Amino acid sequence: MTTARRETGKTGKAPRGGGSPRKGEAGRGAPRTLADELRARPDDDLAALLRARPDLLNPVPGDLTQLATRAGTRASVVRTLERLDRFALQVAEALAVAPDPCPYETLRALMTGDADDDPRIARELPRAVATLREQALVWGGEDRLRLVRTVREVLAPSASHPSPTGLGPTVAEATAGMSPGRVQQIVAAAGLPATHDPVTAVTALSALFGDRKRMAALLSQAPAEATAVLGKLLWGPPHGTVTADPASHLRWLLDRGLLLSTGPGGVVLPREVALHLRAGRAHRAPEPVAPELAPVTEHDQRVVDATAAGQAYTALTVVEDLLKEWESGSPLVLRAGGLSVRELKRTAAALDTTESATAFWVELAYAAGLLASDGEVDERYAPTPAYDDWLRLPAEERWTRLATAWLAATRTPGLVGERDAKARTLAALGPDLDRSPAPEVRHRVLSLLATLPPGASVPPATLLDRLHWERPPRTSADPGTEDLRTRLARWALAEADLLGITSRGALAAHGRALVGAVPDAATPVETAAAALLAPLLPEPLDHVLLQADLTAVAPGPLERPLAQTLGVLADIESKGGATVYRFTPGSVRRALDAGQSATDLKAFLTTHSRTPVPQPLAYLIDDVARRHGHLRVGAASSYLRCDDEAVLAEILADRRSAPLRLRRLAPTVLAAQVAPDALLDGLRGMGYAPAAESAEGDVVVTRADARRTPPRTAPAPVHDGPPAPGPTLLDAAVRAIRAGDMAATAERKPTAAAPAPADGGLPRTSSADTLATVQAAVMTGAAVWIGYVNAEGAASQRVIAPIRVEGGFVTAYDHTADEVRTYPLHRITGVAELVDDSV
Repeated sequence: MTTARRETGKTGKAPRGGGSPRKGEAGRGAPRTLADELRARPDDDLAALLRARPDLLNPVPGDLTQLATRAGTRASVVRTLERLDRFALQVAEALAVAPDPCPYETLRALMTGDADDDPRIARELPRAVATLREQALVWGGEDRLRLVRTVREVLAPSASHPSPTGLGPTVAEATAGMSPGRVQQIVAAAGLPATHDPVTAVTALSALFGDRKRMAALLSQAPAEATAVLGKLLWGPPHGTVTADPASHLRWLLDRGLLLSTGPGGVVLPREVALHLRAGRAHRAPEPVAPELAPVTEHDQRVVDATAAGQAYTALTVVEDLLKEWESGSPLVLRAGGLSVRELKRTAAALDTTESATAFWVELAYAAGLLASDGEVDERYAPTPAYDDWLRLPAEERWTRLATAWLAATRTPGLVGERDAKARTLAALGPDLDRSPAPEVRHRVLSLLATLPPGASVPPATLLDRLHWERPPRTSADPGTEDLRTRLARWALAEADLLGITSRGALAAHGRALVGAVPDAATPVETAAAALLAPLLPEPLDHVLLQADLTAVAPGPLERPLAQTLGVLADIESKGGATVYRFTPGSVRRALDAGQSATDLKAFLTTHSRTPVPQPLAYLIDDVARRHGHLRVGAASSYLRCDDEAVLAEILADRRSAPLRLRRLAPTVLAAQVAPDALLDGLRGMGYAPAAESAEGDVVVTRADARRTPPRTAPAPVHDGPPAPGPTLLDAAVRAIRAGDMAATAERKPTAAAPAPADGGLPRTSSADTLATVQAAVMTGAAVWIGYVNAEGAASQRVIAPIRVEGGFVTAYDHTADEVRTYPLHRITGVAELVDDSV
């Protein structure tokens, strides 16, 4: 018995007369409200509604009436309208200016006009209506389509909000505040029979303007100037101004109600007149289908893949150079958060790129969790410990980490340098760069490119046109300002090219895999993208080419240990297809300071050079090494010692040593009044190669500090609204809503012991009647309706199927909670039997 009850209550019984609403609302099973229509929907359709509008789930509605009410709130409606494609939105706009309810044929006439010469509209209109119905914006049968009241308020024309269709108010709305005498004058001038009832007069005027033949006859008498005035107001805005003494052609329009006064000096073109002049069409240019992605330019897919892979490797190099720069020169965090303009410029110069590109790389490293602030008092940005783990990954996996972080990030580097609403400049890594639509726009841009043939590209304007159709932008107050989604799309195209996801405007094979456009759906996109990218990346080299001009040429990317050691021994002079390193006394001294000897350096170069070590380079290493450590610096404030007394005498005699405030303590020792590091820098600036020593007299090996932050997680995306619910949550929510609705709408049998609550509240019965009714339900296996108050005092209605009653408790299968529960009898306020087919 319990199993049977559980199966019945799992999804809730479909309402009587269930299924989709039938044509004609006047029939017995026609929905009277949006809640009735939702009640008639199958569970899959309810789940689709909640998936498309996740804000309706926060919190889960108690029943379908609450769900319908929440679906009609203004914030939820506006958010849903913003997600409609252009044609579905145009259909909603047409319904907003149509009669309520609106027959399907009337809606079709508003979309096609009298000519009805576009078969695409007739073909796509059912889809658009179905979309509006699925989104709970429209309900009712085909002959009585009803727009949700809040949607009509958002889209319908008003004095402060013109309709997107460009239509003005109806005759009845425009004449609502007009004196009866003025209405009679208009009716008489229009040639209609006189009447003393203003409502009848307005109805007759509306009928005249809606009658094509009579309206054509009336307009045939209009002066040419009057027709021109109507043409200017035809497609909106429908409002205009007139002087206190209007011209004769304007007077002719005003007298006949073709223009109606809205106040001193203001006039409006009535909706009925505009529809006649438009041949019945609500929109100037309906767009039933999405713009085609054309013209298509074909490229060799192999060339696209190779070029994109080269840029992907460059992206890895730039990010690594950035973090290497910041591990020793960690920039300060601004008091308001973010990176200062000066530090951004300094980093851009170090990376040899633009400030906008630098902002992108900085934000990318931050989004991937490789970069963060250290959180100390003197807060600075530095690489995170995750950066060291990232460096140990293969190149293709390092790239997928960056690319997937970019796709999911809501932070928008393109905003850096712009000003916010308070005229403050937006800083890189600052707190105000999150834009919730960014991930969706990036995915959609790449997905559109993935629909093209491999290696194909289209102009950016074509992609933007498609995006505008899929999500029409809001009308901007400034016509020269692009909407946010358009700017996000432009930035997405540029950033995808920087990352090596695209090349020449076409999607690379590894980029196609990244957005899931691969045949093998079982393989994770990161794995598929890495597998496609790996063969295209250049193999790291284990050698360089030494030249006689004290340079080394790396003909390609170097293995990491080689690149790191060479980066200490030489300075990078230029980058590109081949990297040029230059050896200088300072760079050689840097390697010696790191603990290497001259022998070690020459052996390293011999091992990793395909050419012999040039004699000038060997001489340079030997010369610097001979002088390296000849002078020793320690702490006094600091001291300087040297076995060669002549060298110390030379230093004392040099006027450049004056800031060091040196004095001789012994023939081989000088004391200084500056710190050891300042003494080292001063002597190196004079051309010497001193070495630091410890208190025991040993040479101190110094390396640049590699600063790291404490462990930090990557920043979480900031979304405007709840995320899309998963299948488990959807299933549980639908079951809870169905069960709650069943408890709220189940028919009860009124009896003397359990009369139906007059206010729709909880049932009230005595303890004895409650116990008797529940015990009877156990014997018969029937379901009952109870009122229950929990320990916190919260009251609820429930439909239960009692299983047993003992010890002051009733154990029952709760249809509302979809589980077996035990309830104290003293917390049940009352009980009522259900009619036979309620459950």
